[in-house]
Amino acid sequence: LSVLRSPIKHCRNCGAAVVHRVPDDGDTRERAVCPQCATIHYENPLNVVGTVPHLGDRVLLCKRNIEPRKGKWTLPAGFMELDETTAQGAARETDEEAGAQIEMGPLFSLLNVRRVGQVHLFYRARLLSDQFNPGYETIEARLFTEDEIPWDELAFRTVRETLLRFFADRKAGAFGLHCVDIE
Repeated sequence: LSVLRSPIKHCRNCGAAVVHRVPDDGDTRERAVCPQCATIHYENPLNVVGTVPHLGDRVLLCKRNIEPRKGKWTLPAGFMELDETTAQGAARETDEEAGAQIEMGPLFSLLNVRRVGQVHLFYRARLLSDQFNPGYETIEARLFTEDEIPWDELAFRTVRETLLRFFADRKAGAFGLHCVDIE
């Protein structure tokens, strides 16, 4: 197993330099621990939330206008914010990146990306229009059939894995929930 080293260098409570060790409270993982005030700093994965917006046999992809992978295609998605549900975050990202009007569907894929400490969650979303108003993070928002998808120009493996499962489920006539570990 690879271990991600905590980037925490100073205590958020008192500002003292932290040490990285297994806390004395019965924990089993190395944490950033403050030797001054005994605060244990827990770090958790970031949630990336998005949608698979579809209209008929086409899905909506966004061409990225930001790094990482500027100029590559992706599903509308981004980091979940505090005080929102995963579905609310996915809808917000779809609006911000594509300016797409959607009807939110069920959770479709959950992808664990351990090496970067992220969990990606994609919801199916029915497009209510084929008119888009992309935000500043998107160069272009466009509908693609499966055969038109620029597979070699996709920004992230999580997007590729989600799209492959979406089109396979569509062909099978039944959508499931897909859990994938990206190593």
